[in-house]
Amino acid sequence: MHTLSVSALNEQIKGIIETTFEHVFVEGELSRVTFHNSGHIYFTLKDANSSIKAVMFRTNAMKLKFELKEGLKVILDGAITLYKPRGEYQINCFNIEPSGKGALALAYEQLKEKLAHKGYFEPSHKKLLPKFPSRIALITSATGAALQDMLRVANTRYRLLEMDIYDVLVQGESASYAIANAIFLSDTKGYDLLVIGRGGGSVEDLWAFNEERVADAIFAAKTPIISAVGHEIDWVISDFVADVRAATPSAAMQIALPDTNELYQYLDSLESQYTHNLSQKIAHKRQELLYLTNSYAQHSIEKKLLQKMQELKQLQENFYQNIAFKLQNANREVAYVKNAFPNAIDMLFTLAQNQVFNLTKMLESNHPKFKIKKGFAQISQNKKVIDISQLERDDDFELQSDTVRICAKVTQKELL
Repeated sequence: MHTLSVSALNEQIKGIIETTFEHVFVEGELSRVTFHNSGHIYFTLKDANSSIKAVMFRTNAMKLKFELKEGLKVILDGAITLYKPRGEYQINCFNIEPSGKGALALAYEQLKEKLAHKGYFEPSHKKLLPKFPSRIALITSATGAALQDMLRVANTRYRLLEMDIYDVLVQGESASYAIANAIFLSDTKGYDLLVIGRGGGSVEDLWAFNEERVADAIFAAKTPIISAVGHEIDWVISDFVADVRAATPSAAMQIALPDTNELYQYLDSLESQYTHNLSQKIAHKRQELLYLTNSYAQHSIEKKLLQKMQELKQLQENFYQNIAFKLQNANREVAYVKNAFPNAIDMLFTLAQNQVFNLTKMLESNHPKFKIKKGFAQISQNKKVIDISQLERDDDFELQSDTVRICAKVTQKELL
């Protein structure tokens, strides 16, 4: 019996497998996708009943247009190979296509979703375009028809413009690098506006404008950017990230630049409007001047002075009339007083005599010498006249008649 070593057996199996399955197409679902630092991609392809390991080495992995994700259904183009150290067979993938959808279409959707989550499409990040740009940069192919279309429109619409052309590749593997570098460079030159674009083409021709590095460069730029790629029906990632999307390169210049003819018409309309407004303003000011003139005539110093003089004359006349009236009344009053004075004096004298008489009588009736009768005296205490009933035992008091004053003390009090 011929005995084989493990390595020899694996070598024979490897030869059989790799010669038998040197090119296969396998459809399945991705699982356990691992991106190694080396650039290789390791994963498992499975269906409902079984699975097989697979690897895509860095050289082929760099060509992928979409991202491998867990659960994605794909078709692998590769060969079956045996990894001798572990005796495991796997698929060495040359290319991978999404099942039921093209690789570019899937890559487009994946990148669009990724950038949307990062906020690249948010309106708040969009910059306003200048109304009258003086310097713009055109990032496109210097030999393409798109550039000639943009120059033609620019020369027709607005010649007061300085344009710099950044000649870049607009398709191919290195085109996205060239476009991104041109955006970074032109963004530092102080332009009012950047226009990136190219003419129409297939999805593959326009793919450079769907690359993430181009989207990053547009989003990071401080200068407003117009994306003008392909035809009206073509939408690329740069259209969503840019501040403004133009359907074509020609449309980009129509958006970016004012039309000289329209400006002339606008200036004419401004002139007409200015003339009309000025005429209205002059007419209005003329009315105001007329009103002020009339108002001045009515409220002038001369008129006010004349009015005050008339008022003064009227006051003077009123004063003389009042004085004459008061003098007339005074004369009548003096005559009345002259007639009434003797009678009034006699009446006052008689009234005074009566008052003196009455006061004399009151004095006589209230004087102590007229009040005191035999056996009676006035009682006072602390120089105040009191009633005898107010005195209490041991109180000091005084008895007074018109001729005698006696100081006494209560030794006994009895009520009668």
